[in-house]
Parts: sequence; C-alpha cells; structure tokens
Amino acid sequence: MAAEALESDLDLAFNLQLQEAINASLSASFSPPKSELKSITQNDKFFDFTSRQFDELQKLEQELNDRVVSETEFKRMRDALHLRIHDHRVAREMATIPKDQWLESGERFERPYGEGSSKGGNEETFRVYVKGLVELYLPKEIVLGGIGVAICDSKDELLFEWKKPLVGNGMSRQIVEMRALIEGLNAAKELDLKRVVFYCDYFPVFNYVTGLWTPKRRNVIALVNQLARLRENFLYCQPSIVARNDIKFAFKLAREAIVSQVNKPAESSGTINLFEICVICLEDKNVGQIFSVDDCMHRYCFSCMKQHIEVKLLHGMLPKCPHEGCNSELKIDSCSKFLTPRLIEIMSQRIKENAIPVTEKVYCPYPKCSTLMSKREVLEYSKSTFFSAEISGARKCLKCKGHFCINCKVPWHSNMSCHDFKRRNPYPPAEDVKLKNLAAMHMWRQCVKCNHMIELAAGCFHMTCRYLNFYSS
Repeated sequence: MAAEALESDLDLAFNLQLQEAINASLSASFSPPKSELKSITQNDKFFDFTSRQFDELQKLEQELNDRVVSETEFKRMRDALHLRIHDHRVAREMATIPKDQWLESGERFERPYGEGSSKGGNEETFRVYVKGLVELYLPKEIVLGGIGVAICDSKDELLFEWKKPLVGNGMSRQIVEMRALIEGLNAAKELDLKRVVFYCDYFPVFNYVTGLWTPKRRNVIALVNQLARLRENFLYCQPSIVARNDIKFAFKLAREAIVSQVNKPAESSGTINLFEICVICLEDKNVGQIFSVDDCMHRYCFSCMKQHIEVKLLHGMLPKCPHEGCNSELKIDSCSKFLTPRLIEIMSQRIKENAIPVTEKVYCPYPKCSTLMSKREVLEYSKSTFFSAEISGARKCLKCKGHFCINCKVPWHSNMSCHDFKRRNPYPPAEDVKLKNLAAMHMWRQCVKCNHMIELAAGCFHMTCRYLNFYSS
C-alpha cells in the first residue's frame, strides 16, 4: 500500500510539473483562439469602416467650410468693387466741378456710399472683355486651354480680373471662346452688374451669339443656349466684336492661365509635372495617369477607363469611347497599361466576336470549352483531321481539339449521318428547350435560315434577320 501511495504521489507531482511547463510555454508565445481572432478581425473591419466614414465626414465638413469662406470672400470682393465704382464716380464728378465753385462750396460736397444710385451700377454700362486660348503642349502632346476675364467701367478702367485654366475634352477654339463668354457674364452677374457689353475677338462666336449663324455641333448649341439664358439676368447685355489688341487684359490673363498649368516643382529636378482634371471623376490626375483615345483624342483617367471597360465587358458589349455620342473604338494595345490580364483576355474575346460576322460564328458545343470560332477557320483547321469535312460537317475545335458536328451543333456522331442522329435524338437539349420557352414568352421569332432569334423592338411586324430575309408575322 505504501509503495502504491508513493507511486501515486510521484505521478501527481509529475503531472503538476508538466502542467506548469505547458502554462509557461503558452504564456511565452500566446496566440488568441480562432473565435477571438475572428472577433478582432471583425472589430478591425468595423474600425476601418468607421475611420473611412469619419474621413468622408471631415472632407464634407471641410468642403462646406470652404464654400462658406468662398462665398464670404466673394461678397467682400463684390462690396469692395461697388465701393471702388462709387469712388470712381465721385472722383469723376469732382473733376468736373469748376475751381471757383469748389472753393466756394467744396467743403459741403458729399456723396455717401449706399444712398440713392451710388450703391450699385444700375446706370453705368460696364465692359466685359473675355478671351479663350488653346495651345498644344508638345513634349507630351497635351491640349491646354485658358480663360481670361477683365471687367472695366465705362471709362475702361480695370475693376476686376480673373483667369481659369482648362484641361480636358472638347478643347476646340470655339468651345473655349464660348466658355470664356459664359465665365465673363457669370462674373458680372455675381458682381451684381446690371448693364454690360461683352467683347470678343472671334468672329464665329460673335455670329453664334448674335444669331447670324446657327451652330451645328451639339456641345456648341448647348453653350449658345446657356449664354442666352445667362443674358436674361441683365437689364442690358450686348455683344461687340473687336480686334485682338482691344481685348485689354483678357488675352494676358488667358495666357497666364495656360502657363499656370505647367508646374515646376524644383529647380534641381528639371522636370515638368502637368495635372489634368478627369471629366468623369472630376479629380486632378497627373497626365501620366490620363488615357487618350486614339481616334477621337478624348481623355479620361486610368481608373475611370478601367471601370468603364469592365462594365461594358460584363454586359457582353465591346467598349468604346465614354464620350457621349462618340463611337471611337478602344484598342487593346493602348488599354493594356491599365487593364488586368483577365480584362485584356475578355476584351480580346469581345473584339474577336465583333470581328466575326454573325452568320459566320460557331461555338464549340463542349460545355467546358465553348470557344468562339468562325466557320471558315474551323473548316480549314479540320481538313487535316477529316478527309471530307465540307460534306460530312465534322469539325475540330481549335482550342480543346474536340470533334463536333457543325450542322447539329453537338459532339461528333461518328458513323452516323445528321439525319439519323436527329431521328434517334428527337428531343432537343434542355438549354434549347429553355430558350424556346423564353422566345415564346417574349414573342421572339426565329429565322428559318440562320436560326437567330429576332425581337421586335419598334415599328411594324415585318422583321429582317441578319441574312436580310424578309418575312411577316
């Protein structure tokens, strides 16, 4: 009994020492259980989402504060301009007073600001000089634009000047000149001027504004209509054509707006960084991250172009230029710089599908393949395997090398004619049954020659299939 008790005590002591060693090892290299890790991961995701949401709220708050500051600053500038106009009027009026009269009653002369007609410019006609410039920046072949606006009083004394750089699509001279007119009248409107004459030196734009010419391009029409609506805010607003030398400060301001787009960061670097605003996301992007469509030269950032192409490919469409009404096709070589290999592969497939006429398309019937081929290329490829491929209809897939019948659209039925195969398999596949039920539900018709489904989109019930076979329902 004593020996058994001693052995039991030794076992207990050994187990206690072993447990202490295990606990020490766990405390030295502690790792939380999976449930805790999952909880920590979820908490990290929650905190990350909260942090992003907080950043967005901060950005929104900053934008609202900036807007308030901008409105306050513009109101201050407008009041200062009206005070300056008032001072100019008083100075001109004082200059017309005879010296004898001034010596006699000059001490009593006063024109308080804000009383009567001294507050605004309702009686005076102001002059708005505008200029839009477009230039090609050769090192990177970037089209840059600039707008200059100068507002003067009736004596041609400068009261207000403003410049704005332009980078983006539609950078033609007509567009930039029209936008310069709109920006000039917008500035006059915000400054609460009621009577203006706006001056430009570009004859086509002057004819558009006066109605002598009718614009043909949609974007020019939209700008002309916008300018017409803007002119309704003034008591008097008339255009005037002048020579370039008479544009006053506007030409210089437009030139400075173009130069300002070339940013020289440091003398030692010797590099030139250009930034461009993407017209889709409206963010400043380095020109190295801007994509230019080859044919139409419309420009968008890599991120927006990637999303545009991805969505189009997802809907089974061949992507084109995102610009409204533009049908310029995108080339894989130029798009490969921002597309993933998977998107490049899908886009190549879409381009191939689009290049093959509808009546020449044939797909491999094997479900794991379904490769698109043209009837001509698969016939040439199959001649080395089948002696009489043209007669039998036997074909060999270019990708999976599987044999199939081009007439029956099924895997190759060896030692059996197409007639015998259809007689032994009278029921169509389940996929074809679903398609026919869907066609019957939507009242689609099937061409008896090319077997393509035709949907009536609009018009009468006379339909035309891709083979130009007319038939009536």
